[in-house]
Amino acid sequence: QLQLVESGGGLVQPGGSLRLSCAVSGFTLGYYAIGWFRQAPGKEREGVSCISSDGITHYLDSVKGRFTISRDNAKNTVFLQMNSLKPEDTAVYFCAARPMFRQCVFPTTGGEYGYWGQGTQVTVSS
Repeated sequence: QLQLVESGGGLVQPGGSLRLSCAVSGFTLGYYAIGWFRQAPGKEREGVSCISSDGITHYLDSVKGRFTISRDNAKNTVFLQMNSLKPEDTAVYFCAARPMFRQCVFPTTGGEYGYWGQGTQVTVSS
């Protein structure tokens, strides 16, 4: 039972912060690259960030300096700290695993990532 479960989304004001969590079960997190993706209604899914098995990180240009991805292999959890949130960050956020690979494919719309969570809604509005 391979599962990824996101949590931490919600409604925040512009300039606010959220920390998203991706809890992984069914496989050992340390052997896989994990990405965060987002999709807003009517828009293409886009990769937000990714972290490789050895901790190399990647970011979408529009979130650089505002978002930070990290992983805690002992807890099988990946985090996305989101600061200075903007209305254009509003979307459903998904975490996804790239099985059998330790390195990220990035940038990407996510086709290379085979395991997905259910998503968590992030809404940035005043």
